[in-house]
This record gives sequence, structure tokens and C-alpha cells, in this order.
Amino acid sequence: MRTWTRIAGMFFALAVLVAGCAPPPSPTSSQAPGAPSPQRSTALNRVVAGIPSDPPFVYNKLNVGGVGGQGSALQELTHVGLTNYDPRGTLYPRLAEAVPTLDNGLWKLLPDGGMETTWTIRPNATWHDGTPFTAEDLVFTARVVQDRELAVFRHTAYESIESVEAPDSRTIVVTWKRPFIEADAMFAQELAAPLPRHLLEEAYAESKATFTELPYWGREFVGTGPFKVKELERGSHLLVEAFDGYILGRPQIDQIEVRFIADETTLVANILAGTVELTLARALSAEQGGQIREQWNDGKIEITSDDWYVLYPQFIGANPAVITDARFRRALLHGTDRQQIADTLEGRLSSITHAIISPSRPQYKEIEDAIVRYDFDPRRAIQLIENIGLTRGPDGIFRDAANQRIEIEINTTRLDAHQKMLFTLTDQWPRIGVAVDPVVIPPQRAQDAEYRAIFPGFALQGHPAEVIRFHSTEARLPEKNFRGGNNSRYMNPDLDTLIDRYFATIPKQERNQALAQVVRHMTENTVPLPIIWRVDPTAIGNRLQNVMSKGPDATQAWNSHEWDLRG
Repeated sequence: MRTWTRIAGMFFALAVLVAGCAPPPSPTSSQAPGAPSPQRSTALNRVVAGIPSDPPFVYNKLNVGGVGGQGSALQELTHVGLTNYDPRGTLYPRLAEAVPTLDNGLWKLLPDGGMETTWTIRPNATWHDGTPFTAEDLVFTARVVQDRELAVFRHTAYESIESVEAPDSRTIVVTWKRPFIEADAMFAQELAAPLPRHLLEEAYAESKATFTELPYWGREFVGTGPFKVKELERGSHLLVEAFDGYILGRPQIDQIEVRFIADETTLVANILAGTVELTLARALSAEQGGQIREQWNDGKIEITSDDWYVLYPQFIGANPAVITDARFRRALLHGTDRQQIADTLEGRLSSITHAIISPSRPQYKEIEDAIVRYDFDPRRAIQLIENIGLTRGPDGIFRDAANQRIEIEINTTRLDAHQKMLFTLTDQWPRIGVAVDPVVIPPQRAQDAEYRAIFPGFALQGHPAEVIRFHSTEARLPEKNFRGGNNSRYMNPDLDTLIDRYFATIPKQERNQALAQVVRHMTENTVPLPIIWRVDPTAIGNRLQNVMSKGPDATQAWNSHEWDLRG
């Protein structure tokens, strides 16, 4: 899960439909590091979870496209950073003793306009192989993620860093050239998740070209989290086992098997049959959640909403070229009956999204007036397309000056909800004179970064609503091996300046003003085409205790060390 959605995304719980789960402990209620584990039964406590994809990497930064949503859960099971987020978007300490704040003096604003953030690593923190976790690991991590030859690790936040130093083996100090509002999340799950220097430094020095191809990132992953990798079989499963040396105490669960079940219908069947008792990350549609709720007596469905369904237009090599015309994209939004999509596909639990900030967010009132809205109005849509200079052919589809039909490819993944939304658009857009060529990405292309980057028309995805995705530094370009969060490859220096200003503005009122300008640019220029907020059901078996909601920055695995089994 991505750190930026704490600011630009949304999170709200809608329902917990079956009672009986014990009150969950707070993140700070975990067993103290070094305390003796409670007496345990010799029987193996084992949980089987399921996800509808096949992530090739445990370190999620390397996963591509929609697979990353499930891959984030695998990383949270096996790896923690200095700090991590809970589902409410609160940052709390993990390997570090405390989260840097202005109040505790670990986050300092410097006279020259820069900042300094300091973390102290907990005593006895170790990697899964027993090697001590030290500040030198974090210095090495910073060197890797800031390396321009390894663009897959890059993030615009790193442009604000002046230096990363380790005064001693348990202290790490980051000096920032300018303010950055997420500085306290450095070395968390998404922003420079820690790397083991003792395992990777030699390979990094020898060959950067093959660095991301090491077995370490997958089946030989060594992390710091509550569970360690025992098996990883592509197309089959990931098996993890409890890490006795976890800094917050050994997990109560001995083993978790995460099965990779690409077909969602098969995943539902496994849940109803009792062979899978937990889904992780984005796994089920609202319709599937309703089906399970009605038929599954051995568990419950918990529903959250923290992502949006969005159409990413292609801005490099678009075909037809009219896609890059903002007037045309505005027409497409006017021609999309998003309320029908919400009612039909999300069981009336969702709502239309007009901008990247949800009405449930506290800053929404400050940016609401900046939103440019496009209500459903087919006549207006047709008028806008005609004003561009396109003319309708005898089949009702618009044609360009060369008499070529305006037919747009929309691709999406095999997720059930994605496909249903895709075919709804295939039905709606021809009514305003725009033909649709629907493309469902086959599993063998899901991890093909180049293929996923150079789509000709639109990519339909369910993604965290993150402002940072639209920065030029996140564009999926050849020199970055087509990696990054900017699916549209929209690169606009004016928007970059606004985004940079937003992330560098500490006072809340001024920050919200900067965010309003970002929202205005994005909605006025229809950079993405927002559809609806995503309803996200999770299946949780009755045996499981303390499994809590996921959120914008956390999967269910955020507190997996606290999970337990009844009886």
C-alpha cells in the first residue's frame, strides 16, 4: 500500500457484517521486544489466505501494474520498516523506537529552510537470518533508492534529501534540503523500505544491470517482519512461517500460506469450500462479497473503500491522437453514466468520484471549490466532440479529418469488477459516437512493464488515489524500464511545480491551498478520468482473531503479528 494515500486518497469503513471478533488490540499493545513468548501448543497454527494474482516479488517495488496491490500484502507479512501505517493512516513505530515529530524533537525545521529527521533503532532488531539490523543498512538503502541507474526504486521525495548519515549503529539522521510533509515515513513500507546491506551490497557494486534480477527479491527474500519466507512458487503459493526474533514478539500464527488464485470465481469457490479463510489486499468485487456474505457461514465480509476506479489516458503516442485533447476527454466524462456504474457494479455502496480527494477527507472542504465537475450529459458530450472538428459517420461513430473511425482501446486486468466496468464503457461510449476496443490483459502480460506502459488509449485500474502518481518523475519511460506510478505518462512542469509545493508546505492552511491548485489543474485538464470510489470486500474466517481492516496505506497484514486463532 502506498504512503501518499494518507493525504490524497480516502478511507472509510462501511460495515462489519458478522459479529464475534474479539476487540482488536492497539498497535502499541504488542508484546514487548525480548519478552518471553507465552506457552504454546505443539499443534501447528496455520492459516490459508488467497489473492487473485501471482506477484513474482516479495519486495513490492518491483511488481508491476495491478499485481502491486496484492504484492503489498506479501511485503507487509514479511517486512517492516522503521515505521508503518495502520488502516487509519496513523504512522506508528516498528523497528524504530519512535516516530519523528516536532514535539519530540526528532523532526527539526532548520533555519536555512531544510529539515532534519532522526530515528533510533530498537535494541536487538534483526533480519530474518539473524544478522543485526543497523543504521548502516539504511545508509545503504538510501544509496540504492537514490541511484539514478536504478530508476525502479526512485521517488520524487528523494530529490529533497541532502544526506543520510549514521552517527552510530542504532541512529539514522536524514537531512532534507527543503520541507517534505511525509519525511516521517522515510524507511517505511513504500518510501525506501529497508534493504540488507550484508546480502545486497556486493551484488549492487558488481552489477547494477542485474541487481533487480537477484533471487533475493522473491524466493530468497530476507526481511524484518513477523513472518519469513519458507517457499515461493510462481503460479502456486507463498508459504511464510513465524519469525521467532521479530522485534515486537513472535506471532501467534505459526504458518500462513498465501495461494495465488488468478481466477476470482475459483477464489470465491475456495472460500465457500473452506479451503481459503482470508483474502488479502484487493481480491473481491462488491458482487462477490455479497455472494460470500449470503452463503458463507464460517466467516464474515468486511467492507472498506480506499481506492478509486480511474481511466488513465495515454499521453505519449496516443492512438487516436485526439485522446491528448482535453476537450475530448471532458466529452468522454460527460458521456459516462458513472452513477449507473456505481449502482450496478458496487451494489449502491459506492459513489461517483469527481476528484482525487474524497469527501470523507478533512481537507475536502478546503479544496471542494477547486473541483471542475463533469455531470452526465450525452448531448453536451456530442457537442464538445463536434466542436473539435470531428464528424459522425453513417454508423454513428465520429471520424477524423482522414475519415478514420474514432475507436479507443481500453485495457484492464482480469479482475471481475474491472472487466464489468470495461464492458459497461464499451456500451456507453458508442452512444456519444466513440467506439471502444476492450482489451483484457492476459496473465502472461501482467508483469510486462513495457506492455503495461505503452497502451494506445486508456488503462482502467482500481488504484490508490495518490497525487504523487501524476508527477513527471513517476512517468513510465524507457530509461526507467517503464516503471513508476504515472500510468498516463502525463508530464507537465506546471503540475510538477504544484505537486512539489504541496509536499513541501508544512502549514496546513497553505498546504490545502496548494492541494486545491493541484486538484484544479487535474480536473480542469481531465488528466485522469475518475469513475467511482472502489468498494473493497475482505473475507475473514470465524477462526481468525484480531484481523482488522485494511486502509489507504495498509493491508490486513499490517498487524499480522497480533493475529490468532480461536480454540
